[in-house]
Amino acid sequence: MPKKKSSALPGPNDRQARLTARRNMKMAESAHAYVRGNTSKFYEWLDGIEGHTLPEGPAIWICGDCHTGNLGPVANTDGDVEIQIRDLDQTVIGNPAHDIVRLGLSLATAARGSDLPGVTTARMIEALSEGYEHAFDATAKDRPIKNAKPEAVRVMMKEAVRRTWQQLAIERIEDVEPSIPLGKRFWPLDKEERSEIEALFERREIADIAVALRKNADEENVSVIDAAYWVKGCSSLGRLRYAVLLDVDGGAVEGDDLCLIDIKEGLKAAAPRYPGQDMPRDNGERIVEGARHLTPALGERMRSARLNDRSVVIRELLPQDMKLTVEQLTQEEAMKAARFLAMVVGKAHARQMDKAGRRAWLSELRRARSKSLDAPSWLWKSIVALVSSHEAGYLEHCRRYALTPAL
Repeated sequence: MPKKKSSALPGPNDRQARLTARRNMKMAESAHAYVRGNTSKFYEWLDGIEGHTLPEGPAIWICGDCHTGNLGPVANTDGDVEIQIRDLDQTVIGNPAHDIVRLGLSLATAARGSDLPGVTTARMIEALSEGYEHAFDATAKDRPIKNAKPEAVRVMMKEAVRRTWQQLAIERIEDVEPSIPLGKRFWPLDKEERSEIEALFERREIADIAVALRKNADEENVSVIDAAYWVKGCSSLGRLRYAVLLDVDGGAVEGDDLCLIDIKEGLKAAAPRYPGQDMPRDNGERIVEGARHLTPALGERMRSARLNDRSVVIRELLPQDMKLTVEQLTQEEAMKAARFLAMVVGKAHARQMDKAGRRAWLSELRRARSKSLDAPSWLWKSIVALVSSHEAGYLEHCRRYALTPAL
């Protein structure tokens, strides 16, 4: 049954101002948050650098927004959990060097936020380079990196494997009861939005998302229990975002019979794509296709569709899907995080290349070393320039927005 609309919560025509203000305030929380929420500034910098400053890597699907918050535990349909790329909004067929630089920027700002010395950032970039290259090295199996996972990752993986649907419900919707509570995180829908969402899950190809992980379930029994506008994310604030609670078998009870769905608008990617590459024109289809190449465990759980005449991506949220938080780091953990996360990204890139392609890209990555840094000079110079421009941009952002109360 649709819930009574609260006069204090905005409807569809009043959301944008609040969402913009909230996004600006979240980005003002720290320089690291500013980097996470400002993909466009990264690509503005990229557009302004001289040609051939970065190597032109092989044409593969890249994340396009490869910061630490977009990596984390992801479960596949068999329940296996691994640290993977978990947000593919910006995915395109492009230059893998862009993902490396973006990840390096994110790690460098996290190190700055942890008040680590500059030499630690330099060592992090060396560790990042080592971890990424390890994924392309044919001899790497004979030289495994010992104790590669940082403590934060080990703890999160243990938590992810143990998590239940009840924990997911309490974390995401604050209750295990079959409803979505309206408030700060969830805003009411109008009748048209509710009707379109219900119609969406009457389609078997969409409803099968909810039955993919459940034996003997039938798409025809899937029904919408509740739905709300979801105030979620940072860079995504302002686009369509819905939380949908589904009943899978027609007898709503807590646990396996319920399914929490995330519907997210797919917008045009800011990440530059290589010309002449065959990619879906629809943004939702592009995101799903990129996920299938970069993070198959996630891609097989996603669908694209049209909602309110906009392209959207639909996926079930699982208890094991978590966001990796890299905030306060010690020097040792900083280098472990850089090495491990770069290895995750490297594996996502490497699985799309043949043996010759991996060998050629590895050779390119190992060029242009200096005597004082065991990492490509283009990577270090790019991160130094980006940290400088983003810190200046962050301070200006705080002046413009953090002094004004949020709506």
